[in-house]
Amino acid sequence: MTTISANLQAVLARIAAAARKYGRNPDDISLLAVSKTWPASAVREAVAAGQRAFGENYVQEGVEKVAELASLGLEWHFIGPLQSNKTRRVAEVFDWVHSVDRLKIAERLAAQRPDALPPLQVCLQVNVSGEDSKSGVPMFEVPLLARRLASLPRLKLRGLMAIPEPLDDFVQQRQAFGLLHRIYQQLKCDGLTLDTLSMGMSHDLEAAIAEGATMVRVGTAIFGQRMLETSV
Repeated sequence: MTTISANLQAVLARIAAAARKYGRNPDDISLLAVSKTWPASAVREAVAAGQRAFGENYVQEGVEKVAELASLGLEWHFIGPLQSNKTRRVAEVFDWVHSVDRLKIAERLAAQRPDALPPLQVCLQVNVSGEDSKSGVPMFEVPLLARRLASLPRLKLRGLMAIPEPLDDFVQQRQAFGLLHRIYQQLKCDGLTLDTLSMGMSHDLEAAIAEGATMVRVGTAIFGQRMLETSV
């Protein structure tokens, strides 16, 4: 068993244990392996261990990796900040985008999604920590923007995503994720058909699962410490 394979099994065990502890079904929580900065060979190791969904933060790197591994039929998620001038490549190549935080970005993705492809699955990124340096929509803007996204063609609004400020305290971690869960539940009560809460990473996935995460994004615990990051 390779290191990546062993790490992947350990993360899956963490997810299952947290789900059982907090009364969740482990099958309701999916794992997104964050492969940013790692070469295609590392992704192949994870695929050999059973992983099918991968997250990328950088457009150029992600597009190249998707092309190199196209024969494997993987599911690719774009999870990094997205600039207007790079939406076309993301719309053409990726299956999901988790980091939609402006109507302009969503409109460009919708207009640039090829008709031959299935609708682009998207999450609205929410700034639950209120930090000026964090990407994401302020919480008070979420209801209106979510409705606008849900009405766009060639996009399918699946849910919400957040990257809270890193905290070591478990109770504080849960509080941040709990905010996102409450917004998510309110949107569903208001009639939006949502099924995805993308939250939780290597250091806080247990807290995220306790608060209802349906997808956790894990990189370091699977692949190890990041390789030198590029600026693409």
